[in-house]
Amino acid sequence: MDNSTTLVLGATGKTGRRVAARLRLRGTPVRAASRSSRTPFDWSDPAGWDRALRGIATAYIVPPTVPGPVHDFVTRAEATGVQHLVLLSGHGADAWGDSTFGLDMRSAEDAVRGSALEWTVLRPSNFDQNFDEDLFHAPLAAGELALPAGAVPEPFIDLEDVADVAAAVLTEPGRHAGRVYELTGPRPLTFAEAVELISRASGQPITYKQITPAEYTATLVDQGLSEDDAHHVTEMFVLMERGVGAGTSDGVATVLGRAPRTFEDYVVRAAAAGAWRR
Repeated sequence: MDNSTTLVLGATGKTGRRVAARLRLRGTPVRAASRSSRTPFDWSDPAGWDRALRGIATAYIVPPTVPGPVHDFVTRAEATGVQHLVLLSGHGADAWGDSTFGLDMRSAEDAVRGSALEWTVLRPSNFDQNFDEDLFHAPLAAGELALPAGAVPEPFIDLEDVADVAAAVLTEPGRHAGRVYELTGPRPLTFAEAVELISRASGQPITYKQITPAEYTATLVDQGLSEDDAHHVTEMFVLMERGVGAGTSDGVATVLGRAPRTFEDYVVRAAAAGAWRR
């Protein structure tokens, strides 16, 4: 069989939909897979994986939120003739130590990096778009973002840069085989600084408040998250406060030959689109 198609998992998600669009624009055959796509894919239903993998040359993997399944997926990928794997992980995963955060991503990295296939790992920092597409959006629109994050900055990265890097790696997998790319924005910002920029660009009065991890976990549970999911999100902030991911990297420049987009670029675009309009 002539494998020539790229499989994009999580194809309706934040990175997947952007990556799939870029690949199509480049003329790369794409099989978009998710629970709601024409090609269904569910990490909890391995019986459907072979259909998604049939005829695939390269796969973009967004791991599930639990450790383990990627190991079985990689075994299936090897058996069906996949040649290259590109995994989305997290910034500074090697330095997460004994934290309970990111066990899913670390398990996925072990599976991919231990495979017989060519692989590349992408490790982005927190996305700019978390402020207008995710948990942070509703509080910002209401006028206050309260998180357990203080003076330790985060080198937020634009999802458009992550997708640009992923598309480049997926279309030139041999060039990037065996590489781990740490992907960050050009400079770190505290959450208070990020919120100030959002407030100024949007023209809306928005403030930042630091709260304790316990308070944040309780808030997430009140918003409908399970205790386990709320604890997992909170653990990310506990890890961030150690400063293990505060530094910037040259991953975007290495792959794309240009600097990453600034947080200000993102804020201007999102504000112009009315992201935080009341």
